[in-house]
Amino acid sequence: MARQSLAPRIMTQILDHARAEGMEAGQHLPAQRLAAQLRVSRSPVVSALRELERRGLVRSEENRGFFLNRDAADLPEPKPDMDAEDAAYFRIAEDRLAARLPDRLSESEFMRHYDLPRGRMRALLQLIESEGWIERLPGNGWQFRETLTSADAYAESYAFRAVIEREALLLPSFRPDPEAFAAARQRQTALLTSYMHESRVEIFTRNIDFHEMLIRCANNAFFLDAVLRINRLRRLIEYRITADRSRLPQQVREHIQLLDLIESGRMREAADFMFTHVSGAGRSKAAALGQE
Repeated sequence: MARQSLAPRIMTQILDHARAEGMEAGQHLPAQRLAAQLRVSRSPVVSALRELERRGLVRSEENRGFFLNRDAADLPEPKPDMDAEDAAYFRIAEDRLAARLPDRLSESEFMRHYDLPRGRMRALLQLIESEGWIERLPGNGWQFRETLTSADAYAESYAFRAVIEREALLLPSFRPDPEAFAAARQRQTALLTSYMHESRVEIFTRNIDFHEMLIRCANNAFFLDAVLRINRLRRLIEYRITADRSRLPQQVREHIQLLDLIESGRMREAADFMFTHVSGAGRSKAAALGQE
């Protein structure tokens, strides 16, 4: 039952996915694939799909799963305001960044600190666990994992990313994935018009999904592991910086340009552009963080 309080967030993400893909009525919404994409377990995705079914936006068929019940263009737009869960989520993130929370707390201590009932608190902690910046301890305890908290460390992470993501594009094992490229292009194009209404979590997720998709095309587990770890470490600082969205349209256009370069086979040019893209983002974001 506790996981069901995640359903509103996941419902919005499922509808966003349908819009980004330009889905039509009758298209399949595979729960397991959505769970992997949203980085949650299958259970809250199924809960969200059942609630969407209750609202007439999704239908289910026995032994076949869930299907979109209307064209994506006819789906209701998400509310731009964060709900109470989002507000509590970012309070935890900000308190962790500001070192106002110890490394370890019990579930009861979290409940008292944020004045939340057990169900909602546990759901938030499970969400944070799925994102990789907290882990469950034996019993009812939780421990925060290592994250980047200083402007210097944050800048160093971007310097590392600029090098490794450039080199990944030049590996002999790099193979573009046409289906993943098409989906990424749709999501990035949609973000050009929706970025002012997206949550900070969604903006960060779309950004890392794009870069991790390209790293997966390199077909090298060590490159992928390095980028996944860096993205987990920088998540909390990114949430703070994406409150300023002025650079997002440029970032999105650069992502689309990267796809153009790779699809046209200009890999050396794409690699150099990737280095400039990541380095530039790192400089501007580190400067913004330092000003805080």
